[in-house]
Amino acid sequence: MLNRIILIGRLTQDPELRYTPSGTPVANFTLAVDRPRPNQMGERETDFINIVVWQKLGELCAQYLRKGRLAAVEGRLQIRSYENREGQRVRVAEVVADNVRFLDRAGDRESGQSGPPPGGGTPWTDEPYSKGSGVDDPFADDSRRVDISEDDLPF
Repeated sequence: MLNRIILIGRLTQDPELRYTPSGTPVANFTLAVDRPRPNQMGERETDFINIVVWQKLGELCAQYLRKGRLAAVEGRLQIRSYENREGQRVRVAEVVADNVRFLDRAGDRESGQSGPPPGGGTPWTDEPYSKGSGVDDPFADDSRRVDISEDDLPF
């Protein structure tokens, strides 16, 4: 059996960070994801998908992601149900993320945040954050010229 989802979209609001009674961090946010084709009226429709991120990755999302930022989320679909205050059964679909990649730099969206997170990782690389990964910023010296011959290019 397979339950895997990959989404790329923009946050509709800043992540909300909470802690369980046992002290486990959990962040929630909504990702706006455009549908690939326009509807019959020629307009692009957008899906708003609830995302849940646990533990250290949830804390990093709350610290570095802001409304409007572009993010890729990889995880699994979870359907849960609960009884609301009126006694009605409510079903909720959400993506429980196990990998979040920050796809634009904080300064690109004028969010006021910049710089790498503590621990050496960078929120804007393709490398996922993992504890002790030691991921460095691959663009730290991007003004340096790269010499590649035409024969070495795969296209």
